[in-house]
Amino acid sequence: MKIQLANPRGFCAGVERAITIVEQALKRFGAPIYVRHEVVHNRYVVEQLRASGAVFVQELSEVPEGERVIFSAHGVAAAVEDEAKARGLIVYDATCPLVTKVHLHVARLAKAGQDVVLIGHAGHPEVEGTLGRYPNNQQGKIHLVESAEQVGQLQVSQPEQLSYATQTTLSMDDATVVIDTLKQRFPSLQGPKRDDICYATQNRQNAIKQLASQCEVVLVVGSANSSNSNRLREIAKMTGATAYLIDTAEEIEPSWFDEVEQVGISAGASAPEILVEGVVERLQQLGAMWNRQESGDPEDVFFPLPVELR
Repeated sequence: MKIQLANPRGFCAGVERAITIVEQALKRFGAPIYVRHEVVHNRYVVEQLRASGAVFVQELSEVPEGERVIFSAHGVAAAVEDEAKARGLIVYDATCPLVTKVHLHVARLAKAGQDVVLIGHAGHPEVEGTLGRYPNNQQGKIHLVESAEQVGQLQVSQPEQLSYATQTTLSMDDATVVIDTLKQRFPSLQGPKRDDICYATQNRQNAIKQLASQCEVVLVVGSANSSNSNRLREIAKMTGATAYLIDTAEEIEPSWFDEVEQVGISAGASAPEILVEGVVERLQQLGAMWNRQESGDPEDVFFPLPVELR
């Protein structure tokens, strides 16, 4: 059995920035540093940061007055920012700049009084944050749809003043189906100048399509609550491979590789390379071979840290 690795895979610029913000805050100010929600959706990363002194909370009410708090890479609603300011919390914003771009887009549409359709997964932190960027007192309204089927049930008061935005970690193929269905029902629908699907999500999806077309089995390294990791597993499966989402090499079952000649490995945008290395090592223990050659183009995107942490 031979091992192939997807490229690009693993950490994106937004995730690296978010993790570095927590690490720099701990280094400069010491523990505890509070983090609202998981800074990125990866169990290994969260456990490492927790061991260094990060305290993860669900709500700002759990953060003592005047303490330092970090907003996760997924972004927050405007009301959360207002609450932090009212309570005198010192905030370091680790929101991915590409998520911030979507927030600004939605805020502009709200100011113009347009209705907005947000395509995304209900309950995901990024979606909750983006929904919270559309004020309740505006003339229009924001609507959430998860699938093309839900488009048929959508009721909007301003079909001629309707725009859409998308969660950044969706599958582009899935998002396109919903967008096309929206355009069929609402011919005047407007969208962003560029799709909101982030560069890293799209690059990893393209890479895993190629990988899955060459491998019988594909392992995606990522946590179960990681949206982009789940999309990678789904895409690999739809491409024709048997695909598994795993947090670490310890979850690998030898029976997955009976009579398999090619096994592929990718990783979600919040999964560190050390976990990929562990998977490669485990497969080698099972007799697999890896020639260390990788196809694809590496990424060179960089997002700077907040000024106060540089």
